[in-house]
Order: sequence, then C-alpha cells, then structure tokens
Amino acid sequence: MKRTYLVSKRVLPFLLRPFLGKCTGIENIPTDRGAILAANHSSYLDHLVVGCNIIPKLNKMIYFLAKKEHFDTFLQRQWHRHFGAIPLDRETGGREALKKAVSLLQKGDLVMIYPEGTRTLTGKINRAKTGIARLALATKVPIVPMGITNTFYILPKGKRYPKLGRKADLFIGKPIDLSGSYGKDNDRQKLREITTAVMKEIARLSNQEYNFPL
Repeated sequence: MKRTYLVSKRVLPFLLRPFLGKCTGIENIPTDRGAILAANHSSYLDHLVVGCNIIPKLNKMIYFLAKKEHFDTFLQRQWHRHFGAIPLDRETGGREALKKAVSLLQKGDLVMIYPEGTRTLTGKINRAKTGIARLALATKVPIVPMGITNTFYILPKGKRYPKLGRKADLFIGKPIDLSGSYGKDNDRQKLREITTAVMKEIARLSNQEYNFPL
C-alpha cells in the first residue's frame, strides 16, 4: 500500500487539481482509532475527491467497498485493489466484504462507505441501506458523515469524460457516536433510525434533503 499512498498523496491531487474544490472539517476524522467515512454517491470521482483531500492530510490510507462487478477485468482488479477497494457481492449480502471491513476498522483503519449503495441517476440523494449501521454497531466505531458536491455535474453515471466548469467540494461533519445503541445490531427499527440520522447529516452537508420514511 505504500505505492498507493504516494500516488494518492502526490500524483492524483496534481492531476485532479482542475476538479478539486474546498475541503472543510478534516479535523473531525479520528486519527487514533478506526472510523467509517460515509458520503453521498454521485460519481466515480467521489472516491478520488475523498482520497485526494484526506490521505495527504492525515497520512492514512482509506479502504472503500466496491461492488464485485468492478473487478471483472484484469485492469479493473488491479486499479481497485491498488487503491484499497474491497469487493462486495450484493447477491450474498456482502458478507465477505463486511468481514474484511470489520477487520480493518478494528485495526484502526478508515473504511469508506456510500450508504445509498450505488450512484444516483438524478443527482439527488437516494434512500440508503442499513448496512452502515450494522457495521458501526458491530465494530463500535464512529460514523463520520461527509457531503460531496458537484461531482454529478463533473462526471455523472454514464459519462466517460469529466466536464470542466465546477469544482468538487468535500464537507466533513462531526463523528456520530452510537454508543447508546450498542447491542441493538438486530433491531431493524434502530438500524433504520441510525441510517436515517446519518443520511440526514450527509444531506445537510451536501446541501440536499433526505425525506425518506423510516
């Protein structure tokens, strides 16, 4: 991972300079323990925006969950594994990916998750899945909500080349402490409540609204 760290710290920020905007709240990410980074998902560019802003400043790698279809070809496998991607098989509920994420979080690493599960097709935030709540309760680590703006404009789903004109901003919120919910891993209502609370904060940070029912 040393090579990956150097690329993410020096090369990618330089290459992506035309698309990188401001980043606030970096101090909200714990550096002495594991944490789940949770953000809205509009573009493949989201991974790079987060990595280019956080890795150089915290000197820590970020691992992220990616659907297994992104590992189909040799080049895709090399690209995603090189940058810390964990393949997630949605047909099996992502059990192996979650097991790997648990191990990383317990070692003190940062794991990136998009609670919506896929990129938005409209630019608006989608209803999230409760996997993020399950993972946080299982590992007893905080969730750090993040809002990413303008990546849907720059490189939406279905487009191959980024568009100039706007910069992607990253707004990092304060960690969400779930210690009051420990032991409720199997409480579906509680899992949905936690997920909704996280998504409302992500929506606020990305200047959107999250109005899905519990």
